[in-house]
Amino acid sequence: MRFKFILLLLLTSLPFLSSAKGKKVSKVVIDAGHGGRDIGAQGAFSKEKDITLAVSLKLGKIIQDSMRQVEVLFTRTTDDYPSLQSRHELANKANADLFIAIHVNSTPFTYTKILEGYKNVKRHHKTVRQPIYRSIRHHETKRSGVETYVLGLRRNYQKENAIGEYSENVTDEPGLMNENDPQTAIIIAQYSQAFLSKSISLGSKIQEQFAQQGRPDLGVKQMDLEVLAGSAMPGVLVEVGFITNVEEEKYLNSEQGQQEVALAIYKGIRAYKAELEK
Repeated sequence: MRFKFILLLLLTSLPFLSSAKGKKVSKVVIDAGHGGRDIGAQGAFSKEKDITLAVSLKLGKIIQDSMRQVEVLFTRTTDDYPSLQSRHELANKANADLFIAIHVNSTPFTYTKILEGYKNVKRHHKTVRQPIYRSIRHHETKRSGVETYVLGLRRNYQKENAIGEYSENVTDEPGLMNENDPQTAIIIAQYSQAFLSKSISLGSKIQEQFAQQGRPDLGVKQMDLEVLAGSAMPGVLVEVGFITNVEEEKYLNSEQGQQEVALAIYKGIRAYKAELEK
């Protein structure tokens, strides 16, 4: 059902794409997820906030070196924690064309009971042996791969609010959006649809690049994410692997792994940009 909706959305919004922001890529905001006191997910030996920062900085450098006409802005370059609101505010005030959030996936905790021994207890004047168990909490997983998220529908009102607030950045047509004009709400909704379509296109191209590297492709999905909701532009959140998978954690902490992840995202952006400029 989700993919039928996405396909329908793409088809119905195509006529509007040429007039919506996103027909060029000259400024990209890269958001390293979490940071500072917010460590994000935790693996056996590393934290999400450190991986996202390392990958973000590498991605930014690749773009700066290979797409010199594209300006790169970072929401953070050190181990600090910008609020979610300040992250998309930075993108909006900079009049950016794309918002790319980098995150690392994890799986929920599970509990395993381990028999440690027995103890004697009295029940109804009898002594019986009762097993003693210890619960171990862990979240190791065999699951692996990459998935990309675009904004879910329940936070679409925030996207529309951002489009209305930063309307001078969104459109090249002065006076197109006037808060006193009832038709403005329809125009804003069209822009919101166009941004979602573009986000899906970008996410698909990023996923294709990971698949070409041999990483499991977990697809493009929708989620009601605050960090994507407040930006008046297309945007995606890329979950670059599972920190709770021992092998992927090692890969994501290696220089080679981080460089390959950054390169896949860069190639996805490059393919998206090339398609816009056809």
